[in-house]
Amino acid sequence: MRSVPAPFEVVVTTNSGFPLDQSLYQAVKGISAAAEVVQQGGLIVCAAECRDGFPEHGSYRAELIAAASPQALLDTIAARTVTVPDQWQIQIQARLQSRARVVMHTSFLSDKELAEAHLEQTTDIAETVETALAAAGPDARVCVLPEGPQTIPYIAPSP
Repeated sequence: MRSVPAPFEVVVTTNSGFPLDQSLYQAVKGISAAAEVVQQGGLIVCAAECRDGFPEHGSYRAELIAAASPQALLDTIAARTVTVPDQWQIQIQARLQSRARVVMHTSFLSDKELAEAHLEQTTDIAETVETALAAAGPDARVCVLPEGPQTIPYIAPSP
């Protein structure tokens, strides 16, 4: 666990590399760690290979792309009377995406596939971070979580 004094405008994370970054489903864990310390409306950049895609088994992909936005996903889940498989991961992802913009760097999911999941793609993490920091202003800060969910960052309580 690692405390930080305040949220960051930009957080760069992973899902700890192979074998933990094999799918987008798994990468949500790294994104979740980053969400703990990103400011509302900030940017999370996640580098995950996603060799297995979404993956194709289970209902994660079908459920994720069935709604027009992360908020629509949350509304659909809230209206259900029965839990569906993979719902928890979708709910976590939608909640994170409602808090911050999430951009992926992955070799195995196309821009179109990521857009269906309400995500963006970057081919250049450094450029994406530079652009976001410049837009956020001269005091903007970046947090890097190279081991993703292996580090549990949190905002330190006020004294």
